[in-house]
Amino acid sequence: MRSLPFNTWGWHILKDISEPPIFDGHNDVLSTLYRAGGLSGSETFISGRDGAIDVAQAKAGGFAGGFFAVYVSSPVDSDFAYKEMEKPSYDLPLPEPIDWEDAFPVAMAQAAILFDLEKRGGLKVCRSVAEIRQAMAAEKMAAIFHIEGAEAIDADLNTLEVLYQAGLRSLGPVWSRPTIFGHGVPFRYPGIPDTGDGLTDHGLRLVQRCDELGIMIDLSHINEAGFWDVARHSTKPLVATHSNVHAICAHTRNLTDKQLAAIRESEGMVGLNFAVAFLRDDGRMIADVPLKQLMRHLDHLIEHLGEDKVGFGSDYDGAIVPKDLTSSAGLPKLRQAMLQHGYDDALIAKLCFKNWLRVLEKTWGS
Repeated sequence: MRSLPFNTWGWHILKDISEPPIFDGHNDVLSTLYRAGGLSGSETFISGRDGAIDVAQAKAGGFAGGFFAVYVSSPVDSDFAYKEMEKPSYDLPLPEPIDWEDAFPVAMAQAAILFDLEKRGGLKVCRSVAEIRQAMAAEKMAAIFHIEGAEAIDADLNTLEVLYQAGLRSLGPVWSRPTIFGHGVPFRYPGIPDTGDGLTDHGLRLVQRCDELGIMIDLSHINEAGFWDVARHSTKPLVATHSNVHAICAHTRNLTDKQLAAIRESEGMVGLNFAVAFLRDDGRMIADVPLKQLMRHLDHLIEHLGEDKVGFGSDYDGAIVPKDLTSSAGLPKLRQAMLQHGYDDALIAKLCFKNWLRVLEKTWGS
């Protein structure tokens, strides 16, 4: 890595830059729009909204698209949870499991929002890497249909088959709370991700069928036993779309160096999460986080994974993020920070989008 006064596009490092485009591993726009009124709120994604991602903010910041998560929330007080996570230590109880009958209609409503955004011209739902490249070339936001927590998938996997035909290409078996497929990690600091049992028999069948279909398995939120079950049974690269470094921040949500080694061996990928509780050394949910702290996590990930296996997974519209990055329009500050940190243009392009396209090609086959 080398320090540059100018990058190859001819911009001084102190100038805001919106290139290369950033393809992102995780956002919660769909569940946020769902809570704000569903389809009736879709227009705000086009016209402008009070959130991290919309068409104008994405264009201003060079946000090219990414994984748009369908997420069924639990009836918990998020303000209370965030207040607890501001403390020096915490251990939040996991929400109760959600039954398929309750999760399915919510997931379908959020998927409908995704396709409504496409109909309105706000984005393009992409089912292949070729389609992502085409969308990026046309400066159209490229969206991957992703499910975070598989409560909306039935034990017989019939829902999975239908959703794949609709465009589902990425799936996390759990969002922290348990599902019929496996177990997630609690929000605990300090803590380790080794918190319980691994995948169930249903979970092993889910992994096998996702491999057969070409649906990427997301290892964010899953506990360590589940991680190793996926590593043993999946034939695809191991991917955590929005997770950070446990050696820097000893949070249960973060990945140990042993897990990073397995991801590297599988030719997988980690997307750096902007959520401040997973970035800070002290694990606290406080937004006063300098961008140099992200650089520390990136340096560690690059050291343990290699330059071709690291990207971003912002968790936009679903987490408290550093003050400098509260909007996708602020992403030029992230590129600037990487340049000032000494990353050259080739590495920045890999981190911003090339590495995601690489791992998706290996997972999807096209």
